[in-house]
Amino acid sequence: MTQHGPLAGMKVIELAHIMAGPVCGLMLADMGADVIKVEKPDGDDSRRFVPPQIEGESAAYMMMNRNKRGIALNLKDPQAKEALHRLLESADVVIENYRMGTMERLGLGYDSLRKINPRLIYCEISGFGRTGPYAQRGGFDLIAQGMSGLMSITGEGPGRPPVKTGAPVSDITAGILAAMGVSAAYARALQTGLGQKVDTSLFEAGITQTYWQSAIAFATGVAPGPMGSAHPLNGPYQAFQTADGWINIGAANQRNWLRFLEVIGAPELNDDPRFASNYDRMQHLEVLAEVLTTYLRKQPTAVWLERMEAAGLPAGPVLDILQMHADPQAQAREMIVDVAHPVAGQVKTLGHPIKFSDTPAAITRAAPTLGQHSREVLLEAGYQADEIAQMIASGAVIE
Repeated sequence: MTQHGPLAGMKVIELAHIMAGPVCGLMLADMGADVIKVEKPDGDDSRRFVPPQIEGESAAYMMMNRNKRGIALNLKDPQAKEALHRLLESADVVIENYRMGTMERLGLGYDSLRKINPRLIYCEISGFGRTGPYAQRGGFDLIAQGMSGLMSITGEGPGRPPVKTGAPVSDITAGILAAMGVSAAYARALQTGLGQKVDTSLFEAGITQTYWQSAIAFATGVAPGPMGSAHPLNGPYQAFQTADGWINIGAANQRNWLRFLEVIGAPELNDDPRFASNYDRMQHLEVLAEVLTTYLRKQPTAVWLERMEAAGLPAGPVLDILQMHADPQAQAREMIVDVAHPVAGQVKTLGHPIKFSDTPAAITRAAPTLGQHSREVLLEAGYQADEIAQMIASGAVIE
C-alpha cells in the first residue's frame, strides 16, 4: 500500500500495548509512517477490552491500531527474537511502553539496539519516566492523573470527591508527546544519521495539562481546586443551564462581557460593582453564575446559540459523543471516517487531527487481525517462504 503523509518513508516497530504507545504509533502511521505492530501470541491486551465488539473484534483495539500492519511473535522463542532483531536493523523508530528493565531482559534495550542500528530512535513511554525515584513503577492513567494534580482541579467544586477527567488524558497526551519527540528526533537523524532515546511519561503528560493552575500556584503559593466547568483566570467562561439543557459561554474579556449582557437582556449588571471587571467577576464567580443562570433559563439552548453567534460571542452546545460524531464541523474536518476491516467490515474511526496542505494524513488501513501481516513483513525482512512456514509451524510466529 502506498504511503502518504509527511512521514512517508519512516519505518516504525511498535512494541507497545494498550494505549500510550499505540497512540504514538497511530499518530505516526496517520502521518505516513509504516508502523509494524508486534504483538505477543495472544495479542495486545486491548483485544480483550470487550464489550463492545464488532463481529467479534474489539472496538477498543480497532480504534487504537488503525493504519498499522500487524505481526505476532513469541519472543520466548530464539527464532522470533532473531526475526525481531532483523526488523529493528532496518527500522527508523522503535516504540515501547513496558516496565523498566523488560526490554533489557529481552536483549532489546537501547544500548543493545543502537549497536546494530546507530540511527534507531528508541522511544520509551512509561508511567514516570526512566529516571528519578519512581522510575521502576508501572504506569496507569488513573494514577498519573492523581499524582500530576489533574484530579485535584477536576470536579464540581471544593469538598467533593476527587474526579478524573472522563478521557484517559495522561495516556493520550503521553502518546502525542512521544510522537512529537519521535518526529523531532527523526528530523535530527535525517541530518546526522544518528538516532537517540526519546523518553516521556504519563506523569509528565498529566503535568503538562496544568499550565494555568501551576501558574497560579507559583504566583500565590496556593494550590487551585476544582471549579466545575469554570475557568481559573477568566469569567464568565463556563457551562450554564438553559431552558432545555446546557450551553458553554466564553464572555471573559470586557468587550465580550458587555456584548453578552446585551444579548441576554441584562445591561443593568454592568452597573453592579461585583461584576465591573474580570477581577471583580472572579471574586464573585459563584454568585455571578447564579445570577446569569436566571437569565439563561428563560430560553432554550438553540435560541441562545443563534443569538450568541449573531453577536459574535464564543458559545457552543454541550454535545454527547454521538452528537459530536454527527456534528457538521467534525464531519467537514474529516474527524469521523470509515475504514474496511477484514472481519468487522466497514467500521468507523476517528480521523487525524492535523491537516497538511501538501502531504495530507490519511486513514487507509483498519487495525490488523492478530498476525495478519506476519508473512508479508517477514518476506520484506528477507526471510524465505519456507522459513516463515517453519516458524509459524513451531509457534515462533503467529498468523
